[in-house]
Amino acid sequence: MSEDQVRIDVVTADHVGELLTVRRAAFVTEAQLYNDPNIPALTQTLEELLVDLESEDVVTLGAWEGARLIGSIRVGIEGDKATIGRLAVTPDKQGQGIGTQLLFAVLGHLPESTKEVWVFTGQNSKHNIALYNKAGYEHQFDQVAGDLTYAYLKKVLEAGAIVDDDADNAVRGDN
Repeated sequence: MSEDQVRIDVVTADHVGELLTVRRAAFVTEAQLYNDPNIPALTQTLEELLVDLESEDVVTLGAWEGARLIGSIRVGIEGDKATIGRLAVTPDKQGQGIGTQLLFAVLGHLPESTKEVWVFTGQNSKHNIALYNKAGYEHQFDQVAGDLTYAYLKKVLEAGAIVDDDADNAVRGDN
C-alpha cells in the first residue's frame, strides 16, 4: 500500500464506534506487553470517547484506506502545549508508515501558538519510543502511574514552522 492511498482527516462523532474498535485492536499488543488488560485505551467507553471527540481542546485524526478507518491519533491542547496520545494503527496495517503519517499530520492541526508537543508511552514500548525519537521527540522523564511506568518525550516547535521541513519536503517530493 502506498502512502497516497491513505487519507488523513479529522475523526467526527459519526465514526466513534469505528474509532473505539481501532483503538482496542491496536492496544491489545500493549496490554499483552504489560500483562495488563486494563490500560486506559482498552477501558475507555463509547460514551467517554464521544465526549472526548466533542471536546474543543482535543483533535483526533484518523487514517482511512477507502472507507475503512485503519489508524488514529489524539492530541489534547492546553495553551501553548499539545499532548499526543492514543496513536493507534490496526494490527494488519502496522509497520507500513501509517503511525508516522499520523504523527506528522497532527502537527498541521495545532494552533499556531503551540510551542511544544509532548507524547507519552509505556517505558517498555521500545518500538513506540523509537518511532517518536525518529520523528524528533526527545526523552524527558519517566513517571510511574500504578503498575505502569510511562516515558514522556517532547518536541519543541520552531516559531511559525509547526511542520518539519523534512516531512514537508517528503510530501512535496523535494528531497
